[in-house]
Amino acid sequence: MVQTQTGSNRLTVLLANEQEGWHQTIRGLLEPQGVRTVAARSGREALDLIESRTIHVAVLDQQMPQLGGLQVVKLMREMRGTPAHPQPTAILLANQLTNNLLHEALGMHVFTVLTKPVDFNLLLDSIARVLKRYHESKWPANEG
Repeated sequence: MVQTQTGSNRLTVLLANEQEGWHQTIRGLLEPQGVRTVAARSGREALDLIESRTIHVAVLDQQMPQLGGLQVVKLMREMRGTPAHPQPTAILLANQLTNNLLHEALGMHVFTVLTKPVDFNLLLDSIARVLKRYHESKWPANEG
């Protein structure tokens, strides 16, 4: 099993997307690999989960009800992470990848932006790259 710096023995990935079928598909790919998943169907629900539990990776849909993915990232960055409750690394899902969206996302330290419909192999590869970077202690410093 994976041992993270927060003491948990499982990587926890937040899947924030309003489509239940999407949650089930991704959960079916990740959980057999020992990854815990939690689901949110709105940006507000995603933010509440980020505030209340340790989430290592947040996969956020840009087009969610209440708060979009970038709005969640912005609000998440305003919260103070602690060693026991660090801020998750964000992966953003977008219907259309524009230069403006990419610039804004990268300016907010989003790890990567993937276009929808999501190629599941790209998503799994992105999560693996986050995990590798996390374990090699190469995270960018938490700012602000």
